[in-house]
Amino acid sequence: MILDGKCPTGPIQQSWDKHRQEMKLVNPANKRKFKILMVGTGLAGGAGAATLGELGYNVEAFCYQDSARRAHSIAAQGGINAAKNYPNDGDSIYRLFYDTVKGGDFRAREADVWRLAQVSNNIIDQCVAQGVPFARDYAGYLDNRSFGGAQVSRTFYARGQTGQQLLLGAYSALARQAKAGSVKIHARREMLDLVVVDGVARGITCRNLITGEIESHWGDAVVLATGGYVNVFYLSTNAMGCSVTAAWKAAKKGAYFANPCYTQIHPTCIPQSGEHQSKLTLMSESLRNDGRIWVPKKEGEKRHPNEIPEEERDYYLERKYPSFGNLAPRDIASRAAKEACDDKRGIGPGGRGVYLDYAASIKRLGENTIRERYGNLFEMYEKITDENAYKEPMRIYPAPHYSMGGLWVDYNCMSNVPGLFVLGEANFSVHGANRLGASALMQGLADGYFVIPYTIAHYLAQITPGKIKDDHPAFKESKAAVENETKKLLSINGKKTPAELHRELGKIMWNNVGMARSEQSLKEALKQIPELREQFWKNLKVAGSGAEFNQQLENAGRLADFLEFAELFAKDALHRDESCGGHFRVEHQTEDGEAMRDDENFCYAAAWEFKGADKEPELHKEPLKFENVHLAVRSYK
Repeated sequence: MILDGKCPTGPIQQSWDKHRQEMKLVNPANKRKFKILMVGTGLAGGAGAATLGELGYNVEAFCYQDSARRAHSIAAQGGINAAKNYPNDGDSIYRLFYDTVKGGDFRAREADVWRLAQVSNNIIDQCVAQGVPFARDYAGYLDNRSFGGAQVSRTFYARGQTGQQLLLGAYSALARQAKAGSVKIHARREMLDLVVVDGVARGITCRNLITGEIESHWGDAVVLATGGYVNVFYLSTNAMGCSVTAAWKAAKKGAYFANPCYTQIHPTCIPQSGEHQSKLTLMSESLRNDGRIWVPKKEGEKRHPNEIPEEERDYYLERKYPSFGNLAPRDIASRAAKEACDDKRGIGPGGRGVYLDYAASIKRLGENTIRERYGNLFEMYEKITDENAYKEPMRIYPAPHYSMGGLWVDYNCMSNVPGLFVLGEANFSVHGANRLGASALMQGLADGYFVIPYTIAHYLAQITPGKIKDDHPAFKESKAAVENETKKLLSINGKKTPAELHRELGKIMWNNVGMARSEQSLKEALKQIPELREQFWKNLKVAGSGAEFNQQLENAGRLADFLEFAELFAKDALHRDESCGGHFRVEHQTEDGEAMRDDENFCYAAAWEFKGADKEPELHKEPLKFENVHLAVRSYK
């Protein structure tokens, strides 16, 4: 099937304004008749729930954490992009749009990216009004710094805690609506099924993680803002609870999953220290503003980094990409680090690391300036590694970080299942095959504050509120299915814990579907994943019962979904016989190791329809048109 993204026609500069004028509205008195379910309370979900509540809708918000403010958006460090052009360095809405399309290697919808760039300025105004403590310069104006893939400074930041401060802003707005009664927050709930009646999303089934009770909730629309799926690699920068479960349950009820193979490997993370680890730690991309990345020129170098003279160091990003230097986009910087380590010039345990060095910046600016900009990041690094990055270079290495793929949505952020909307990282829409740094927070808040309030109204204006509630037989069927799945997981009584099996899946995915992929490695993954899934259902051990707080049971359910999703991920990577952005097929690269796209055969979004765990998924395509930024070889040299 050829999919239609329902993008507005005409000049792109007027596309979002024109679209808003053409959409239907719900009058204030009618808004209170509708109930909207918001699954996830990060930047997209928290902002969306607060804004919809403020507009007068009845909103019920769900999060698996003990508080909505603990959503994983809190972990974002470096900043949020906007085209304010405060430094007067040549930025504009068009330039942010261009950089994002190019950064995504021409695999995103132009109309969606333009809208994102256009509303970026509104986000900063909104957050300043909420009291978000963005960094300011000496004169008191909002400060900016640079991020990868851009030659302007457009990133607003709050030291190295930007995600936390933005989430507290969204949470304060959400808490206000909860007090006013327009939003009801259900904490410690995990969505385990989407209820679909006659092809329309009508509610969710979730588990109370404290009591184990399975609950049904109806709504006139369901909005998923449940983040990404890179924990399929086991080790990632994501919180341990981040999973594909909500999106995958929706996919199993008919929602198409788009471009699952587009995942981001972040170039600056603390390297893995051993097999005992269960997650990795991000070091913000903002550190590349003042830090210089290098490896020794000599193989197997054992000297302390401070003893290696300048002429024996290879500042490989500055050498290979002189126009962007250390601020090359993430996919390029990550592959360059891997290449240096594959050449046996890596540092630290196992030779899997490169240096991020601040000596030159400290000499130029002084230690106090670096401390003001990145102090909390340096403290975090020292707590984890027991190394002082003011005195010696940081050790960093790429790690799984973000999902550009997600559920397919049209321009209104609605999936192919009517009534099911998807926001933020959970959808596929704006980042293409590689997300630029500081654009995740921008997308989450754009979708939550400025897109969903308009687009969901257009849908609700055309339906009758409260038509189907939780007394419908579909809710009982969904509840029974979830209870049966729980019993099944508890009854296996094998010998391996969910963590052991998840670690095995992570190794399969990282080794075969990680930074570099090949036809051979992907076929190997597609052989091993079903074998591990079979082992899971025969040899899983979950202690305790389903009628209590049971994290082993939670992890087992999430792993069951990862084991099905991982197969689709690998199939999508095998199908996409080109290199683009974060999807790097070793068969398709230039002489100097850059990604080679195949625009003639793969200039589309691949949306997969689930047909069953052991059946081939069906591919649907949405052709991508580039009328404002013409297809070109992406170069940062």
